[in-house]
Amino acid sequence: MGLWHVLPDSERQRWTLDPFASVGPLRFGMSRDEVSAELGGIRASWGVHNSHDQAGHASYHELGLTVFYAADERLRAVRIDALRGPQVLAEDTALVGRVPSELEQWLETRAERREPDPELLYLPGGELGSLSLGVALCLQRAGDRLLTRPVFLSSDTMDDGYTKLGRDAWAIS
Repeated sequence: MGLWHVLPDSERQRWTLDPFASVGPLRFGMSRDEVSAELGGIRASWGVHNSHDQAGHASYHELGLTVFYAADERLRAVRIDALRGPQVLAEDTALVGRVPSELEQWLETRAERREPDPELLYLPGGELGSLSLGVALCLQRAGDRLLTRPVFLSSDTMDDGYTKLGRDAWAIS
């Protein structure tokens, strides 16, 4: 597989989003051991953050995802790799590895139907997210294209996810 090869949806695991509760088999609030068990015991590479309320993150390269933990080592966010991660569906809409403008339009149309409730959030880099879905549509490079690499957030991370997760979670890769 090449550096920029994007798996077609037919070759990806299919996960469903339950906002603020779970992303596929991963439930927010799970321990590191519970996450590992849910993912079949696959070993992760561990990274530590310098934030006082962040324990660190674990990257599951084989599965195309990175999970982020709070200081109590409970799952607080899941980032899905645009190139090879599982496809996550929200309201029957695929969120991973998509053209950003198409998903941004979907979120905007969805937000219009939900008015007057606040719905959209914008990260400092201009990426769009949904307050009711608990997702930020970050971007990832695939050759000369950018694709969506969503970050799904727990409810207690939603208020300041940019700070709580650290820069690594949000940067274009």
